[in-house]
Amino acid sequence: MTTELRLGTRGSQLALWQANTVKRLIEERGGPPCRIIIIKTSGDRLQDAPLSEVGGKRLFVKEIEDAMLRGDIDLAVHSSKDMPAVLPDGLVIAGVLPREDPLDAVILPMAQGSRLRAQTISELVAALGDAPSIGTGSVRRIAQLTRLMPGAAFAPIRGNLDTRLRKLDEGAHDALVLAAAGLRRLGFSSRITMTIPADACVPAPGQGIVAIEIRDGDEATRQAVARIDDPTAGAALRAERSLVAALGGGCQTPIGALATPVDGDALELVAAVVALDGSRAVRAHARASRADAAALGARVGQQLLADGAGDILAEAERARGTVEGLQP
Repeated sequence: MTTELRLGTRGSQLALWQANTVKRLIEERGGPPCRIIIIKTSGDRLQDAPLSEVGGKRLFVKEIEDAMLRGDIDLAVHSSKDMPAVLPDGLVIAGVLPREDPLDAVILPMAQGSRLRAQTISELVAALGDAPSIGTGSVRRIAQLTRLMPGAAFAPIRGNLDTRLRKLDEGAHDALVLAAAGLRRLGFSSRITMTIPADACVPAPGQGIVAIEIRDGDEATRQAVARIDDPTAGAALRAERSLVAALGGGCQTPIGALATPVDGDALELVAAVVALDGSRAVRAHARASRADAAALGARVGQQLLADGAGDILAEAERARGTVEGLQP
C-alpha cells in the first residue's frame, strides 16, 4: 500500500495553489497523504527572456517530468497549457481538475479599471485608445489581438501575478492580458475588467485546466488520482491536445482551441491559427460526442491544415528560429 505520494510542482503562486488543491482533494477523498516537492524549471530560471524567444515545448515542465522519469516524484501537477502535445515516453495524464474560466482577461490599472466597465470589445478598444501598451508575451494573444487593435504595442511581462499587477498599476502598461483562470483561482477576480469572447480571441489549448501527470503503469498513483478526476474537463483537454498534436504545434505558437460541453454528452471545438502579424487567420469548428474527443481534435486540426494553417505555423516557426539565432 502506498504510504505517501511525492507531488512535484513549480514554486509560483499559481503552481502552488494547483499543487495544494490536488493534495487536499486526494487526501479528502481517501487517498494517501501527499508531500509537495518544489522543482525549479527552465521557465523559472529565464524570467527576463520573452517566452516567444526561449519557449521550447517543455519550458515549464521538463525538469519536473525528468524527476518523475527518474522516480524522484510520483505525480506532477501542471497548468495543462504548459504541457507539450506529445508527452515523453512513459508519462501520461491521469486526471484533471474541473475547468476554471478558460477565457483571456483584460486587466486595466487599478485607478482606471475601477471606472471602466466595458461590455464589448469595441468599447474596450475605444477606452484603450489608438496605441495602447499591452502587457503579454503570448504569441497567440498578440496575433489575435493585433487584428482587434492594430496600433497596440505588445510587450512581455513575467513574474508572479501580484508582481505583474503591481507593474501595471505603476504605469508599465495600459493593460494586461492574462488567463482569467489564474486570476480567479488566486482571488483577483475583481481586477478583471472584462473577459475576451472566444470569437475574438480563442484561448490557449488547455487554458483553465489543471492536469495531473504520472508514470504510465503506476497503478497505485493512478487510482489515487482517479478519485479527483473531472471527466468533462478531461474530454475537453483530449480534444484540444489532439488538435495541437495534429498541427504539430507547441506552447509558443499562434494556436487557439476551446472545447465546450454542449447538448448533454457532446463537445463543440472551436480553433484558430493566426499569423503573427494578424494578417491571416484560419478558423474551424465541429461537434462530436465526448467519447470521440480525440478524434474531434484531430478532425478540426486537419481542417485547419487543409485551409492553410500549416503555412502560417511554418512562418511562425521560421520567425522564432530567426529570433533565437540572433541571441548572443
